[in-house]
Amino acid sequence: MNKQEKISINGVPETMLQTMYARAKETKKENAVIHDEKAVEIVEKLDYDFTLADKDAAMGNGVIARTILLDKMVSDYLRKHENAIVVNIACGLDTRCYRNEGKYKRWYNIDLPDTINVRSRFMEEQGPVIYQFAESAMDEAWADKIEYAGESVLVIIEGLTMYLSEEDVVKIFDIIDKKFKKATVLVEVMNPFIVKNIKEKSIDQSEAKFTWGIKNGKLLAEKLPAFKHVADYSLAEGMAVFVPIYRIVKKIPVVANISNKIVILRK
Repeated sequence: MNKQEKISINGVPETMLQTMYARAKETKKENAVIHDEKAVEIVEKLDYDFTLADKDAAMGNGVIARTILLDKMVSDYLRKHENAIVVNIACGLDTRCYRNEGKYKRWYNIDLPDTINVRSRFMEEQGPVIYQFAESAMDEAWADKIEYAGESVLVIIEGLTMYLSEEDVVKIFDIIDKKFKKATVLVEVMNPFIVKNIKEKSIDQSEAKFTWGIKNGKLLAEKLPAFKHVADYSLAEGMAVFVPIYRIVKKIPVVANISNKIVILRK
């Protein structure tokens, strides 16, 4: 048996371990609704206590719902835009680049140095198709490293904005605006009520805290003059795929409104 690797990390970067574990756990189910074999492979190599994640069903379900929605959105975009560039901001240990191999021209995974130090232990991404850059999402340095010649661009911002300030969020979009002539952005946002009143059990002992939220994509677009709001998709829609009651619950306005959303914005 291969020796497991000890991981010591806290704060927001620690959330990547929990989300990856949720995907791996679902993948191993007989009736799995997502399939992330790369996540299973990495979890089996880790020496990390996932006890809290096992007890946090809400977090796990949210991750699966988000994965269902984003996997479909990314797949749909890549099917319609041949040779696109994908920029995955705050990638954590996301493995979507592997689930979509052969469908894009280049894929850039970007996160903080501590995160990339962990990621690089398990995923070799130094080109020519998949890259990883150790940069803050609010630092223009990541944009300077991206090779761009006017291709179609898809930017993914998953599980990040709720840990930032509004100023930080606007800064990220300003960097995207300056770098790309045209771009489609898939960004996850959290309702302010959830930010103020809910804590994830799996990360409660870490330094990661929810700090910012916004009710919907239209309100977000009002803060970003270069971007047009296209659509909002509630995570309740993803939940409906594997929790039957949500096929009804998702239609209740208060549920749809309070759930995290994947917002589509376009420049």
